[in-house]
Amino acid sequence: MNIGIIIQARMGSTRLPGKILKQFYGGKTLLETLLENLHKVADAKVIVATSVNDNNDQLESFLLDKGELVFRGSENDVLDRFIKAAETYNVDGIIRICSDNPFMDWHGVAQLVEKSKTSDADYIGFRINDKPSILTHFGFWGEFVRLSALKRVADITDEGTPAHEHVTYYIYNHPEDFKCEWIVGPAFLQERDDIRLTIDTPEDLINALKVYSDLKKEDENFTLQDVVSYLDSHEEIKQSMISNISQNKK
Repeated sequence: MNIGIIIQARMGSTRLPGKILKQFYGGKTLLETLLENLHKVADAKVIVATSVNDNNDQLESFLLDKGELVFRGSENDVLDRFIKAAETYNVDGIIRICSDNPFMDWHGVAQLVEKSKTSDADYIGFRINDKPSILTHFGFWGEFVRLSALKRVADITDEGTPAHEHVTYYIYNHPEDFKCEWIVGPAFLQERDDIRLTIDTPEDLINALKVYSDLKKEDENFTLQDVVSYLDSHEEIKQSMISNISQNKK
């Protein structure tokens, strides 16, 4: 199986436009920070899948200048974008990543890659608080899905439905039709709903940069446990995150 890490990215965020090319840490953008981590994963090519909308021309140029693989497809039918990106780069096993997660744990991505090599599952994901990690605000993990499973979803669902906007949504909500396997997330993150390190708003970016910068100064290779320990000792940041989580739910 050819594994590809496909990053879902676009410039048209409504709450924080152009967020993935905003400066983050060490002179690098948010997206560069994510890419640097993902390139540490062995046996998987990294592809950025964006849309054909004109506002992503800048993103494509930025990535091509850095030698990254890029695919451009549908803006709204993200399922189709993933399918065609995988076909273009001869990928049949996909690790799906969201571009606004600078704390993405590359060790977890590598774990998905390794598990997929010996599994016949259509979908493999991390499970936190008895739900798929993709439904949390943590921003720590990706998810594995077979191209064949995405094609099945495209065949049995209509464009414009959640299945086409949220790429894996249909699969983990229909375990009777798709084989799903779960990796239980670490105990220190179970029953936590006070961590938000995915970036959607200016406040998210401020909080994430503060946490990332402080941790990097202490240890270049900080862990998820380090992130949690830091947040538990910085109550003001955690309260800001809780407020953002509440606003996002509304």
